[in-house]
Amino acid sequence: MHVAHGPAWAVALEQSGLGELMRSSGLLYPLANVLHVMAICAVVAPIVLADLRLLGFGRRFPLRPTVVMMSAIAAGGLLVAIATGIPLFAADAGPLATNPVMVAKLALLAVGIANAVLFRVLWTRHLDDWDILAPRLGRAQAALSAGVWLCVPVAGRLIAYL
Repeated sequence: MHVAHGPAWAVALEQSGLGELMRSSGLLYPLANVLHVMAICAVVAPIVLADLRLLGFGRRFPLRPTVVMMSAIAAGGLLVAIATGIPLFAADAGPLATNPVMVAKLALLAVGIANAVLFRVLWTRHLDDWDILAPRLGRAQAALSAGVWLCVPVAGRLIAYL
């Protein structure tokens, strides 16, 4: 029998049917892991490309359509990453819930999502003027976004080692 340690909510998740299924299946955990990695690629690459465009790189690509397209791809990737991340987490939720690197990854994820939502609220209607006079706060948000989203998968990978 698998003995879980950690916060009560995490132990309950780990001992749930989902946690047991993820630990006992020789196929589901690796499949979820591969899909999670692919989804993260579909999140990080488009976000960083959109952020670079917002920072002034690649001006030959029209800003609004580029940002809209990259944001849509990233949003889809984020949904898949969350959908695959939950079962992966459930397999070992007790120790993961208190792992400082996992906590940092989730904090970075929250910052990235909050920054994206705030960016949409503040700047979406101003994108047509962005190449003429980009707001400093908007550019700072784009730089923060690129940095945060690049750190999310790094933290995710380091969970296994720290």
